[in-house]
Amino acid sequence: MPTGGRAIEDLRWGVLGTAGIARTVIAGIRAAGAGHVQAVASRDAAKGRAWADDLGIPLSFGGYAELLDSGAVDLIYNPLPNTLHAEWTVRALEAGLPVLCEKPLALHASEGRSIADAARRAGLPVAEAFMYRFHPVFDAVRAAIARGVIGRPSTMRSVFTFLQDEDAATPTSPSLGGGSLRDVGCYSVSLSRLLAGAEPIRATAVERRDQVDWTMVGILEFPGPFLAQFECSIENHERHEAEITGTDGTIRFPDPWFPGTESAHWILRKGDREERFEVPGADPYGLETLDFARAVATGTAPRWPISDAVAGLAAMDALFEAARSGRTMRVAPA
Repeated sequence: MPTGGRAIEDLRWGVLGTAGIARTVIAGIRAAGAGHVQAVASRDAAKGRAWADDLGIPLSFGGYAELLDSGAVDLIYNPLPNTLHAEWTVRALEAGLPVLCEKPLALHASEGRSIADAARRAGLPVAEAFMYRFHPVFDAVRAAIARGVIGRPSTMRSVFTFLQDEDAATPTSPSLGGGSLRDVGCYSVSLSRLLAGAEPIRATAVERRDQVDWTMVGILEFPGPFLAQFECSIENHERHEAEITGTDGTIRFPDPWFPGTESAHWILRKGDREERFEVPGADPYGLETLDFARAVATGTAPRWPISDAVAGLAAMDALFEAARSGRTMRVAPA
């Protein structure tokens, strides 16, 4: 491992690019004691230096390769545009650096498999940064489902929509791998798989598309049988919703993607009765970075392995093809 036996708090993070989400993740690293952010790389050297100065980051580099070859960092956070995730994650691994990569890990499952292969060759961890999964509300709900509080789970519904009004932003750019499924629908795909406890076998979808998919409505079929329906959009009023229903009741998440740092809760509904269950708040960005830093420092696996990310990409591939072809598609094994 490149850490040389460093303690978690001594790990040196390097950040590829100056994406807005990186500010939130950097705050999470610092708050969780998951190491310190040592360097940032930007293709615009002046912008990178100004960004580093603003965030109190010691080093800046005028190119991504310069950072990877510098020896100045122990692990990488990759929040580059979607089209650059696979290339620069693989290049970081080849440089001997573990990578926490923003979601989605890659554009397609084939790219995800290339990353997994590179990680195996290097003997290094890679994780996909689905921060919401680390919030304790989901551990509580998964335990409740396992206890049978809603009976046999049968259907799920989730929504993640917002109005993207910046034409140059990644979500609206085909050249940067934008579109509603990759930007926000991936959360619904991820949560469906998490709560189903299995991988989908078939996918159906319709979309409104020109250069990118502005809106998609999809259904994933899981063994069981279990059906997960979702809506994602970058052209609609902002909504965050999710619920899972079984033979005996429904669990509803008031804000599934950002459950709460001060406190959080989920709601169990049976007939006309509702019961509210409180869960301690948490910073999921801090928890995800601490989990990855622990994996790097101890040589153990991250909570969710790279195979989980590849399986999610396979489901998204099937949804894209279903929307394109107008047919129900089988989800290829990860």
